[in-house]
Amino acid sequence: MPAKPDSATGCLVLASGDVLWGRGFGAEGHAVGEVCFHTAMTGYQEIMTDPSFAGQMIAFTFPHIGNVGANPDDVEAEGPHALGMIVREDPTAPSNFRSMERLDGWMARHARIGLAGIDTRALTRRIRTGGAPNGVIAHSVAGEFDLEALLGIARAWPGLEGMDLAKAVSRETQGGWGGGVWRLGFGYDDAVGEESRPHVVAIDYGSKHNIFRNLVHAGAKVSVVPATASFDEIMALKPEGIFLSNGPGDPAATGEYAVPVIRQLLDTKLRLFGICLGHQLLGLAVGATTTKMFQGHRGANHPVKRLSDGAVEITSMNHGFSVERDSLPAGVTETHVSLFDGSNAGLELDGGRAFSVQYHPEASPGPQDSFYLFKRFVGSLVKAA
Repeated sequence: MPAKPDSATGCLVLASGDVLWGRGFGAEGHAVGEVCFHTAMTGYQEIMTDPSFAGQMIAFTFPHIGNVGANPDDVEAEGPHALGMIVREDPTAPSNFRSMERLDGWMARHARIGLAGIDTRALTRRIRTGGAPNGVIAHSVAGEFDLEALLGIARAWPGLEGMDLAKAVSRETQGGWGGGVWRLGFGYDDAVGEESRPHVVAIDYGSKHNIFRNLVHAGAKVSVVPATASFDEIMALKPEGIFLSNGPGDPAATGEYAVPVIRQLLDTKLRLFGICLGHQLLGLAVGATTTKMFQGHRGANHPVKRLSDGAVEITSMNHGFSVERDSLPAGVTETHVSLFDGSNAGLELDGGRAFSVQYHPEASPGPQDSFYLFKRFVGSLVKAA
């Protein structure tokens, strides 16, 4: 084990035995999970609170994270789901009129660990060539670490493959969703005229709030049910459409209880729309297979080609599993493809009654390249009499 520098108050211990020393911030303690990198230059609060990052710690490739502080509006869940963040520079005092607190204070308040002073370029190259490793992030103000114990924890962690995390991050009860997209100076739009809107039931596998806001903005009334909701519980809400949300973990593991319900929903006349994990689960439901990717896609600048007309969308992605193109059965068409590595990024059942994309259209990376998907889905629904 490498000797600890005198100034080190944080470290990242990889299952390989390598130790990266740095300066801890946020909460003290340790957390174990998969180490991944994210290429977005902005939106660190949205990233940290995305439930899809459960079980992972994020190395940000952009060196200056924390400059705009933190506020209660730029979140995608009630609190962070990523285990921690790894950054090059120490978070500085915020410089933004919307800031309500420093990032390091926000991290501490939500019991999340930060690690600064890391060569994130070298760590990113390591992940690109060797895959996403398991590791432990640790912070001790006193600089005291039991490296052997931390290494044992890192090596004992089983990894995301085969792990169902949707149940851990999904809401536990059914409820309505109110409010549309956020606008500077106005806040969140009100969902007026709900009774005249087509009713979308969203299955929460670890959803981002802005997906529901965009469904409302597109004209839907939205109800949200837990990941484990049964077919009968969903149909009792009298939906006109079904939305399959994003979420963390291995889709094959979540699919053990989700796929039978989705297949029953496909047997109805309802229209379905899925994003990210929802895309993968729809793929499994129609007979395709999913596999764990070598390093995954995580960033706000991923080009995706829309095969229907050749248009390129700049998308936000966050996934470590993918639908295998060659496993798509007859009656299912590939609609989008990643221009980074050629992996599948969208599918559609013949007739267009069910479709899904691997990326996040609600994240505004284009910034509006993919909003048409919400309009297409909600516009296809007919309000029940």
